[in-house]
Amino acid sequence: MTESQDPRQQEPQPPLPEQEQSPPGIEAEMQPRPDYGEESYRGHGRLEGKVAVITGGDSGIGRAVALAFAREGADVLIAYLNEEPDAAETARVVEASGRRCVAVAGDISDEGHCESIVRRAIDELGRLDVLVNNAAYQMMYPSIQEISTEEWDKTLRTNLSAMFWLCKAALPHLPSGGAIINSASVEAYQPKPPLLAYATTKGAIVTFTKALSQEAIEQGVRVNAVAPGPVWTPLIAMSYPREQMPEFGKSVPMQRPAQPAELAPAYVFLASSESSYVNGEVLGVTGGKLLP
Repeated sequence: MTESQDPRQQEPQPPLPEQEQSPPGIEAEMQPRPDYGEESYRGHGRLEGKVAVITGGDSGIGRAVALAFAREGADVLIAYLNEEPDAAETARVVEASGRRCVAVAGDISDEGHCESIVRRAIDELGRLDVLVNNAAYQMMYPSIQEISTEEWDKTLRTNLSAMFWLCKAALPHLPSGGAIINSASVEAYQPKPPLLAYATTKGAIVTFTKALSQEAIEQGVRVNAVAPGPVWTPLIAMSYPREQMPEFGKSVPMQRPAQPAELAPAYVFLASSESSYVNGEVLGVTGGKLLP
């Protein structure tokens, strides 16, 4: 498929229909279904023989990254909460690409579970070369007064503490040339008040990435982040008010949300030797919305 034939580039695009889901959201129930690259992504052996752990790998950006990594030659472990139909679909496309997929359900807001994810990758896939901290939780609230302590803690533990636990567990196993890739967000730089808790974690992820990159590079491991703009994933379907759905993504210069398939190449780049001199950076994939 050439760029001129890519339906994502055709303008204008119809608005997204109103819809809503309960957390954690199921990609199989979204309308329209997100494009995760099954028909378009072509691998070039960039990750041949590697093993990657991808949190939130059942759907959205995580599924697109899992598929792209597999087509680049990597075996993958996908960690997810409990979205079994979505995880099964990711495993299917990874295995159809000729690679192994280990699917691990559980709550990454638990430190012990994060440690077990790394152990399973080593035990079942033999090694660990790339860690992608992608899983996230968000909900929208009109005021800080409506955010409970429980909600605040859940957001920080899922988005931030889990990343800390996974990096801590993974680093001793990552070889020179390995990589850690964290999913930040445009919200780290231009936060919307209704996403106060989520945006706070994404800002912290940027700082964490830059700080850890200076330590990890001493063992030859690069640490970078991707900062997506609006992306059509289950996180949106489960957290945005249904009446706001038709306007989702229209605030960026490209006037549409990204599809997960459009994010995956950024993760492949940061995981591969093509980015061997890139460390401590945040790669924006924002539809033209400028990062500072």
